[in-house]
Amino acid sequence: MDRGAPPVKPATRPLILLTNDDGIYAQGILAAWQELRKLGQVQVVAPDAERSAVGHAITTLQPLRTKEVVRRNVRFGYAVNGMPADCVKIAVRAILPRPPDLVVSGINLGSNTGTNVIYSGTVSAATEARILGIPSIAVSLATFTNPNFSYAARFSRKLAEEVLKRGLPDKTLLNVNVPNLPEEEIKGIAITRQGASRVEERFEKRVDPRNQTYYWLDGQFRVQEVEEDADTTKVQDGFVSITPVQFDLTAYGALDQLREWKLEL
Repeated sequence: MDRGAPPVKPATRPLILLTNDDGIYAQGILAAWQELRKLGQVQVVAPDAERSAVGHAITTLQPLRTKEVVRRNVRFGYAVNGMPADCVKIAVRAILPRPPDLVVSGINLGSNTGTNVIYSGTVSAATEARILGIPSIAVSLATFTNPNFSYAARFSRKLAEEVLKRGLPDKTLLNVNVPNLPEEEIKGIAITRQGASRVEERFEKRVDPRNQTYYWLDGQFRVQEVEEDADTTKVQDGFVSITPVQFDLTAYGALDQLREWKLEL
């Protein structure tokens, strides 16, 4: 049975697990922590350093180690020498006194829209929570320069409160992308689909001081769709994008077509 479906009783002070992929010392997770504490008990378990674009990788060939971290002169949480998905696993199975009522991943620096969702450690941490039956949201701020996390943090608290009250559909998490705009310039909230926009990649060839060739991955995010309900489009238009995401990757539309293939030997 999915733990995430039933809403939390109003009298219950919720336990919220907060994680990310930018690392426990990132600015975004601190902003989220400051707001979510107004809603319930917050436990931070996050990577000890940046683990961006690691997808749903988990650590199996070395032990996971945890270290208590202090920020703003208070106990902030636990740093883990693993991936975002590891942080959720170890928090739920070993660190927390009970399973959390909600997992929040973020606030990520940079958007997670289009095909970026596949690579995102932020989204993968929230996905791991749903695999464990815990409702979750992933939150990203759509910028890499001059970030202002204040509105995104306050919106995260508002959305977290709604999820705790209402629950989420089975196997579904919410992927949230917030424009880096002052609150008065936000045009509204849009329920969106995952678009097809992606990074057009290139590899820059270089030579190191020992005359050995190496390659440095670079690229630029390109909008591939013009549909108004796509996540990237709405964020660029100044809307907060909320995309319901599921981890069932089955292409149901292709099942009947494949069943018609003559594959018997």
